[in-house]
Amino acid sequence: MQSGWARDDVPDIVVLPYQSELACLPQLHDLRPRLIQTQTIGYDGFGAALAPGHVVANASSVHEASTAEFTLALVLASQRGLLEIVRVGPNRARRWHPSLADRSVLLIGYGGVGRAIESRLAPFEVRLTRVAGRRRETDAGVVHGVADLPRLLPDADIVIVCVPLNDSTTGLVDEAFLAAMADGALLVNVARGRVADTAALTRHAEQGRLRFALDVTDPEPLPDDHPLLDLPNVLVTPHIGGASSAMGPRMARLVHTQVSHLRAGQEAVNVVLRT
Repeated sequence: MQSGWARDDVPDIVVLPYQSELACLPQLHDLRPRLIQTQTIGYDGFGAALAPGHVVANASSVHEASTAEFTLALVLASQRGLLEIVRVGPNRARRWHPSLADRSVLLIGYGGVGRAIESRLAPFEVRLTRVAGRRRETDAGVVHGVADLPRLLPDADIVIVCVPLNDSTTGLVDEAFLAAMADGALLVNVARGRVADTAALTRHAEQGRLRFALDVTDPEPLPDDHPLLDLPNVLVTPHIGGASSAMGPRMARLVHTQVSHLRAGQEAVNVVLRT
């Protein structure tokens, strides 16, 4: 990103590079573009890193479909034993594995990504329970609050976490959360690594009681010698849920929309933060 902007050269919109946004924010300290546009949905850390007077929009509408697709890929690979087949070969792998059909799925996080996951789960005939920060009724049905998790976790075969990272979700998946899960249950994290306590994940993974599919970790990436990378009941991927061929065209459409709105004197879309 260019630094040392002349006052007359300050752009109307700054589009931050994908997955390295926070490293670029110090260069915007003395600039006041009309809009800072991220290429991610999450914007944790922005409030503390930016000086007053900035407007930030996230990339809502860009990553939901790809992240939901990838979540289904993680679930299906874990449920149908693809990890074992790759590890030991087709002639030595077990023939029977849990289905996705008729499983009880606990979906924690009901924003854009959560709703996209729900719509893609529908054809698989699962029993879906929705959880968000607070209890509410929607057209799709009841959304439970996080306070209900101790009651809901023991009945779930698959737990999918897709919450934003904030003060209330940091460390949400902790020792008590994992201990409440049923034997053999699958935990899928496509949120942020810090939503889960890595030490607790590692303890439960090493015990072999639970299964894990993690697209995000803390730290990220994990060290090459981290135990989670070598356990047969753990699938770790390098935070690629939203990284697909859909991203470029959708991001271009979003930026075009932002330019059109600003030129017309209208409010930008997806504004999530004003410092």
